[in-house]
Amino acid sequence: MKVSALKSIGEKREKDFNKLGIYEIDDLVKFYPRAYLDLTQRSTLREAYHNDMVLIACEVTRLAPNYTSAKKVVRAFCNQDGFPFTAVWFHQPYVMQKLKAGEYLFYGRVQNKFGQISIINPSFEPLDKNYRLKGIVPVYSLKGSLSQKIVRSAVKEALSKADLNSVIPYPIIQKYNLPSLLKSYYEVHNPTGEAAKDLASERIALEEYFTLISAFKIIKGGKEEVRLRRYGVTAEEVKTFATRFGFTFTEGQKNAVNEIYKNVNAPTKMNRLLQGDVGSGKTAVALCGIFMAVKSGYTAAYLSPTEVLAAQNYALLQRYFPEYRVGYLAGTMTAKEKREMKARLLRGEIDVLCGTHAILQGDVEIPSLAFIVCDEQHRFGVAQRNALAEKGEGVDVLVMSATPIPRTLSLIFYGDLDVTVIADKPKARQEISTSIIPESKYDDMLSYVEKETRQGKQAYFVCAKIDDDEEGSIMSVTELYDELKNRLPTVRFALLHGRMKDKEKAEVMTAFKNKEYDCLVSTTVIEVGVDVPSATMMIIYNAERFGLSQLHQLRGRVGRGAEKSYCFLLMGSDGNVARERLSTFKNETDGFKIAEKDLEMRGGGDFFGTRQSGKMLGDIKNLRYPTQVVFAAKKLSDEAFDGRMDTEELRLAALKKYESLKDVVLN
Repeated sequence: MKVSALKSIGEKREKDFNKLGIYEIDDLVKFYPRAYLDLTQRSTLREAYHNDMVLIACEVTRLAPNYTSAKKVVRAFCNQDGFPFTAVWFHQPYVMQKLKAGEYLFYGRVQNKFGQISIINPSFEPLDKNYRLKGIVPVYSLKGSLSQKIVRSAVKEALSKADLNSVIPYPIIQKYNLPSLLKSYYEVHNPTGEAAKDLASERIALEEYFTLISAFKIIKGGKEEVRLRRYGVTAEEVKTFATRFGFTFTEGQKNAVNEIYKNVNAPTKMNRLLQGDVGSGKTAVALCGIFMAVKSGYTAAYLSPTEVLAAQNYALLQRYFPEYRVGYLAGTMTAKEKREMKARLLRGEIDVLCGTHAILQGDVEIPSLAFIVCDEQHRFGVAQRNALAEKGEGVDVLVMSATPIPRTLSLIFYGDLDVTVIADKPKARQEISTSIIPESKYDDMLSYVEKETRQGKQAYFVCAKIDDDEEGSIMSVTELYDELKNRLPTVRFALLHGRMKDKEKAEVMTAFKNKEYDCLVSTTVIEVGVDVPSATMMIIYNAERFGLSQLHQLRGRVGRGAEKSYCFLLMGSDGNVARERLSTFKNETDGFKIAEKDLEMRGGGDFFGTRQSGKMLGDIKNLRYPTQVVFAAKKLSDEAFDGRMDTEELRLAALKKYESLKDVVLN
C-alpha cells in the first residue's frame, strides 16, 4: 500500500517521503527514529560546556536578515530565561521558511568561542501551548516540508494499517516466548521507557536477521551450478606464476590459492569471498585465480568500484600478464574508445578485462568469460556481481573485502558465499603511529602538517559527513575544507566526496597522487585502496563516530611508502566509552582483532551498518541491540529448517528479502 493512502499524506508530502526512500506503508513502519529525546532531561545553556549536546526550551526573538546563497548560513537570535545565545544553521536555507519568532524546543551542539554561546544546526520543534509530548519521544530524519510532528503522525497511522505478522514459525515463537512483533514496532516508535524500547529493538532485529539468514539458506541450497568449463591449468603452472610477485606467499595466501584451485577443478562453480586485512596480499591471490582461467584458454574480468582503483589494477594486470591481452573499460572513456573495446571483446582479442561498473552494461559481451574478481565487495550489491557473472555461463566468482569482519559473522552475512580468510598479519610496512589529539593540541597538529607538506609529504583530512548533519554534532567535509584553506593558505587543498561525479573523483584522486595537491579533504570514499606513497598523515575528525574497522581502513591509506606515517584522531565528544574505544584502536594493529573488539564494544546495531553489508541491514540500521541477537537468529533459522518448519510464507518473505539486496551499490 502506497504512503499516499494515509489520510495525513497528500501529494506534496508523498514526494518528501519519497526523498527519504519511503514509498510504501511498510517503508514508513521501518523508518526507525535516528535518535530519541528524553523530555525530562532538559538542559540549561548557562551550565553547558563546549561541544555538549543539549535539549533546551528557548525563545527565538528574531532571525538575522543577511542570509545569502553564497554564505549558506542562517542565524537566529534567541534566549533561554534571559540568557542570550545564537542558533546557527549551515547549508540549511529552508530554516528561513520554517522558523518564526516564538518558543521552541532545540536539540544541538553547543559552541563556546571566546565567551559567545551558540548552538549549531539544532533540530527544532515549536513549543506551543498545546505541546503534549512527554517522556521519551522519537526524532526522525526529515526532508523538504516534513516536520517531526508530521512524521510521527504518519508513522502512527501506518502502524495501524501495516501487515506486521512474524514469519518465524509459531512453534519457535512459543518455545522461546518471543514478544509480539506488532507490539515491538509500536514500542520502538512510541517508547514507554528505555528498557522496553531496547527489548523491542532486539525483537525487530531478530525478525530481520532470521529472514535474511533463512534467505541465504534457500539461495545457497538451490544455486550450486554445475561446472561447464574444465580448467586445464596445472598446480605446477600456478606455482610458477606466483614467483612473478618476487616474494614468498604467506600461509594464508597459499591456503587461499589452494582453495580457489580446488574450486575451479570441482564439479560445481565457485562463489567465494576472500577476506583479508589491509596489505595481506589479496590482490596477488586474485591474480593467481585469473591466471588459472587465462592459462586454460578462457577470459577473466576484474571489477573495481572506482576509476582510480580500476586504473591501478589495470597497470598491475599489464605488469603481471605481459604475454596476455589486457583490456580496460571505464565510464569516462570516449564513446569511440568504448566501442573499440567492446568490438575487441567480441572478436576474442581480450584475455583479461579490467574496469568499473561500465563492464556491467548490457551491450558489453565477454565471450568465454570463466572467472571474475569483484574488488572491495562492500562497494557492490548482490546485483552487480550477479550482472557480471551472467555475462558467461557457470562463471567462477571471487569477491574480495578488506573490511575485517569476525569469521563467525562473515559466515552468517555472506551466507551465499564460501568464505576464505587470509588471517596472517600484513607484510611489514612502516608502522603507523596513532595519537588521540586533544583540542588544546589542534593548532600544533595543523602546524606540523603545514611543515611536513613543505617537505613534499601529503595528508588526508577525513570527515564523516558531506554537509552539516541535522544535529550539528559532526564536522562536515565542506565546512572543514573552507576552514583549512583559510587557516593554512600556503597549503594546496583538494576536496573529495561521494556526491561528486566519478570523473571528478578520479581527476581529484589522480591529481593528489601526482602531488598536485598537498592535502585531500575527504569523506570515507578514500578508504578504497589507492596507493599514494608520499601520503604520511591521516587526520580523522569526529573519530568516535566511526567504527574501529572503518578507522583501521582509513589508517591503512598511509604508511605505504618508506617514510614514517601518522594517524591523528580528533574527538567531537569526550565520553569515557568513546575514549576507551579509540584507545583500543590506538594500541592495536591487527584488523581482525580490532573487528572483534568493535563488535564487543558497540554491538550488532552499530557494527553492521549499511557500509559493510548494503541494503540487507538498511532496515535495522538505527536499532540498538546486542550481537547475541544475530546468533540467536541463526539458531532459530537452523531450527526452522532442520525441523522442516520452513513454510511457504517464510520462503516468500526470505526470497523477497534477498531480492531487495539486489538494487544497492554503496557510496
